[in-house]
This record gives sequence, C-alpha cells and structure tokens, in this order.
Amino acid sequence: MKNSTQFYHSVYLDPRLCEGCINCIKRCPTRALRVRNGVSRVIPQYCIDCGECIRHCPYNAKKTRRKGLEMLDGFKYKVALPPPELYSQFNNITDTNLILTALKKMGFDDVFEVAGAAELVSEETRKYIKNNRDKWPVISTHCPSVTRLIRVRFPSLVEHLLPVLSPQDVAADLARQKAMRETGLPAEDIGIFFLSPCPSKIANVVDPLGQNVSPIDGAIAIKDIYPKLLAAMKEIDEDEIEELAISGRIGVGFGISGGESAGLFTFDYLAADGIENVINVLEDLEDEKITSKLKFIELAACSGGCVGGTLNVENPYIATSKNHYIHKDMPVSVACRADYEQDYKVDLTWKTPIEYIPVYQLSDSIIDSMAKMLERDQILEELPRLDCGSCGAPTCKTHAEDVVKGLAQKEDCIYLMRDEYEELLKRSQLVNTKKMQEKEKQNETERGDQ
Repeated sequence: MKNSTQFYHSVYLDPRLCEGCINCIKRCPTRALRVRNGVSRVIPQYCIDCGECIRHCPYNAKKTRRKGLEMLDGFKYKVALPPPELYSQFNNITDTNLILTALKKMGFDDVFEVAGAAELVSEETRKYIKNNRDKWPVISTHCPSVTRLIRVRFPSLVEHLLPVLSPQDVAADLARQKAMRETGLPAEDIGIFFLSPCPSKIANVVDPLGQNVSPIDGAIAIKDIYPKLLAAMKEIDEDEIEELAISGRIGVGFGISGGESAGLFTFDYLAADGIENVINVLEDLEDEKITSKLKFIELAACSGGCVGGTLNVENPYIATSKNHYIHKDMPVSVACRADYEQDYKVDLTWKTPIEYIPVYQLSDSIIDSMAKMLERDQILEELPRLDCGSCGAPTCKTHAEDVVKGLAQKEDCIYLMRDEYEELLKRSQLVNTKKMQEKEKQNETERGDQ
C-alpha cells in the first residue's frame, strides 16, 4: 500500500517563472502550497493534482509534467483512448467518427472510445448501488483528484467510494485484448495512450487507483494533440470516415457534470463540480447535514466536469453545450458487458483496497499530536486571523501549524512583525528619553557647580 508521500504528482513548479505572489496558495483547496523565500513550493502529501494552481497562476509557473507523441515510437502497434470530453473541443461535430478516424490518420493504428468503457462502468455502478444499500450514498471515483481528497481529508467517507475501475483503465484493458487478438502481437509491443483533459488523470496513469499497475502506457494532453488532430480532421473526405464509435448517450455524457449520474436511471443522486463546491458537499456529508436518502454522489474537481480540465482548449460551459448537441440523437447506450464477455475478459472492480491516509495530523504520536494542537491553538490566538497569506501560508491556522512543525517562524506574520517593531520602537524611544533626561540632569548639575 502506497503512503501519502509516494503519490506521483503531475503538477510541478518552474521556479524560474515564479514571482512569489500568493495567488496559488489562496486557491489551493488542500493547503498544499507555501511561498518561502519569494518562491512557491508544494507540500507533496497534501497535493491532489487538481490543477487549480495551474489555472490561477498569472506567470504560468505551475505546469503539468507530461510527454507527447514521441511516446508512440516505442511500440509496434499504437491505440488511442479518446475520452468523451475530447469531442466537445471542436465546432460543428455531428459524427464522432470523424475525430476517431482523424486519430488513426495521425499515426494511431486503432482507437478505443473511453465513452464505450464508461457505459460498462455505468452498468457496473447500477449493479453495485442495487446490491450495496449499506454503502449509500455511493461516491463516484471517476475523478482522481476527488478520490485523493477523500483519502486524505474525509476518513468516514472512504468506505462509500465506488470500487470500480475508471473508464479509461477499463478501455485500456479491453483495447489491449482487442489488439492482441487482431494482430497476434504480445502485450508489450502494444502501446495504449490516453488523451487526458487534466493533470490528475495523467498522475493516475503512473499511480493508478484501485490497482498496482495501470494498463495505460502513457497520457497525452488534449491541448497538445489538438492542433494536429484538427489538421487531420480537415484532410478527411466524407467517404473516408470509418465507423469506429462504440458508445451512446450515456458514455459521451460522462464528459460533463451530471453525465455519470444520468446513466444510473435514478433521481436519487447529487452532482457537484468545482473543487470548492465539492469540498462543501463532502463537509456536509461528513457532518451528516445531507439528510435525504441519496443513492449516488457524483463529484468533479473541475468546473463543468471533465470538460473543465486545464489540459482542454475549450471553455467548459461552451463544451458542455456542445456535448449535449453531439449526443442528442445517439442511442441511450451501445456498450453492454454481456456482449464484451463473449470475446474478452471483463473485470471492472478494484484489485487493491483504498484506505484513509492521515496526512494532516501534526505527529505520528497521539500524545505528541494533542500537545502540538494545544501549541498551535495558543499561537493562533496571537495571530490576527486575517488569512491574508502574506506570511507565505494560506491561512493563519496553517501558519500556526507550520510553526509547530518547525517549518516557519511565528514572526513571519507581518502583523506580528509590525507589533514587535512598534514595541521595539517604543522601548527605543523610552531609552532615548531616559538618556536625554539623564543628560539634562547632568548638565544642570555641572552648571550648578560652576
């Protein structure tokens, strides 16, 4: 079982571009950022790769660790895994087969729609919800950032996580089996590449959820492949378009907020998008403020759902509108597990358990942790509680915790520094006044002697 410090992170900082502003630390939902010595830095065990710092950095100092199409060169047979949010990055798309055909024209030997695998995941989710009433509300694990957030911050909700593999992992497994059957090549000669809308799904390829090794060989950012894909689409004549799509409305709808829930055929669900809204829902759920009998909760870290990922090119709300237009005339669903099981081995469930990781505790020892909590609260009483971020920490509470952990000085707070300076100034003025009085008294004595 990996611990928190072993999570792979695709988000990183280019210190050459960082200007030491506090935009990122104020927007980070897990308090994973600090500004020290004029440069931002990441506390890795807190980071969930949501990409909010990338979205809000005015200097483009926060970046995504990723590779490009050069990864294809290491394989004899290459398969692309286009997610449903890819389709809504383009204008006037009425047939997704145009995009899928263009991917093959770019150099992929085959494509396998993630939307098709999403329909299998949807089918499995319906079955899980029906058979596990004690786990209601079941929380979607489609967004890796949300799942990591729950693992490090909401221990009571871990047992509610849906133990089903992500659509991209299911698609990768099926795509490899399909390629091996059709080509006769061994698994290691087949490269499976996911087109990612966000940093967290790139991170999930390296450090997959619910399994030890991802079936995906690499992730390519949608924004990186977009220009070449657009050019390839323009070169395709109508009679060249291949019938490659294997999904319907449910699968394509996975790309937008509420799309996953819509495929469950129930009104007893809640869907929220945007990381701050997600945290509010999770807090209310943990505090048992949500009293309605929900069966399912769908949460997406990005506004609008996966169409809002930082590695997309289109405005998420425009993309949502396009998504509705693209799938409006599609059948409800195309992919069916029973059909796939005739030719492939289909296993959708987690292989490794998911556990709570207490990264926010102040110490491994309960007694020491309680003592540090008391010390933190005492320090917090001295701080102004303005949460201005000028000390380099996002809030006064996190600054107090940093002081307790030995990562910062209490006087890093500019308000305490100001108060200390004013106190020193007063003391200096009193000393100077006393010296002047003594000097005057001495002068009077000398004049009297004369």
